[in-house]
Amino acid sequence: MNQIKRELQVTADGSHTLFIPEMDEHYHSVNGAVQESRHVFLEAGLHQLDQKEITVFEVGFGTGLNAFLTLLDAEQRQLHVTYYSVERYPLSMEVIQSLNYGELICAERKACLEALHEAPWDTPVSITDHFVLHKIEGDSNQCLLPKEIDLVYFDAFAPDKQPEMWHQEIFNRLYAHMRKGGVLTTYCAKGVVRRMMKEAGYSVERIPGPPGKREMLRAIKL
Repeated sequence: MNQIKRELQVTADGSHTLFIPEMDEHYHSVNGAVQESRHVFLEAGLHQLDQKEITVFEVGFGTGLNAFLTLLDAEQRQLHVTYYSVERYPLSMEVIQSLNYGELICAERKACLEALHEAPWDTPVSITDHFVLHKIEGDSNQCLLPKEIDLVYFDAFAPDKQPEMWHQEIFNRLYAHMRKGGVLTTYCAKGVVRRMMKEAGYSVERIPGPPGKREMLRAIKL
């Protein structure tokens, strides 16, 4: 997949996304990449937790947008986040440097976005005093999961584009590794995904989605 063509596109809020013509799929919502990330993962996920020490597990590191926004939020709210993220097809630095997230979101912290991508794989790296990154190069279906996860960002490509990422076993595994009260959020609202989450043991709710999307899913381990 690293050899697959990726086209840089501007979304409705002015932030970039990547488009893969071969898959007919975008990395983010064309209605606003930054808006989507903030709504789905920070507001519906991170901001629902009241503790100061948080372990995040992200399915799909991609452009690093979710990680960058989480890092900035952790600094602002004085959290300590340990952020695990698994990615099978890392992007090149050339592609990363073409994205406008640093300038658009927080120009004075742009170096942190680059540090997220430059961090070595498969080892914990302290990016700031509030944010430790542990990138896992591999497949989320097979990689070791951290224990006692507080929050899951499920950000794989859509089920019809990447069905191997959306199946009962992955939701069972995530549930088993999450703390009681842990939250899983995803932009996806498909009924089949909701049913798999419920089968795994989660309490699942449909909540308003980001701009351009009526609903999304949030699951909680009660």
